Amino acid sequence: MRNPLRFALASTAAMAIFGAAHAQDLTLKIGTEGAYPPFNNLTADGKLEGFDIDIANALCEEMKAQCEFVTQDWDGMIPALQAGKFDAIIASMSITPERLEQVDFTNKYYNTPPAIAAPKDTDIKGVSKEDLAGKTIGAATATTHFNYSTATYTESEIKGYPSSQEFLLDLASGRLDAVNDDILVLEEWLKSPDGACCKLVGTITPVAEIHGPGVGIAVRKGETELVGKLNAAIDAIRANGKYEAINDKYFEFDVYGG
Repeated sequence: MRNPLRFALASTAAMAIFGAAHAQDLTLKIGTEGAYPPFNNLTADGKLEGFDIDIANALCEEMKAQCEFVTQDWDGMIPALQAGKFDAIIASMSITPERLEQVDFTNKYYNTPPAIAAPKDTDIKGVSKEDLAGKTIGAATATTHFNYSTATYTESEIKGYPSSQEFLLDLASGRLDAVNDDILVLEEWLKSPDGACCKLVGTITPVAEIHGPGVGIAVRKGETELVGKLNAAIDAIRANGKYEAINDKYFEFDVYGG
């Protein structure tokens, strides 16, 4: 099993003098998208920010590790993890049966429902198959939102996009009738000037087989030691108040979910 925590040891002599605890300099490479506010976003000056980023830093602090972030397009996220580009994915990735065939996951670190947004003058009244029949719906490919849309809205045209930023632009420009994404991502956009065109139509009841139990941290198959360390760190920040502080920085309710 490849250990993703790389130990930079000055020397065997240094270990003997200072002790193993002081000789370990742990670095954990974290893959994230940087295009999914308010969870992860790359600013114009190249700074990563958002809930995922703050959670990652808090977990690294608990594990006494140094976080090193690597930005990666969403479609290539799991292949890049498998290829060793980074050690873990903290990018709002839902735990699903399909993904569990490719990677291992920690326990969830948040769980929020999906939703549908549309222009303010839409005639769409709800989020059912019948409500969206004949409409063109945008969603990011390789996501639970895209999978749910293609499985549910069989009388609609589903258009896939590399990220939420592209389909939100098309919704604002009138090239889409509706979009499917996480409710908090949509609400964040609707509060912005770019989202003034549109409104939230309603939330979707998650389907366990598609949406899974929530969002977790993905690691390569078989890296059970890393999963255990990350789960312990998640439990720790939930217990010591760090999770709550990060949560309250971005949201008005506990996004961890029931």
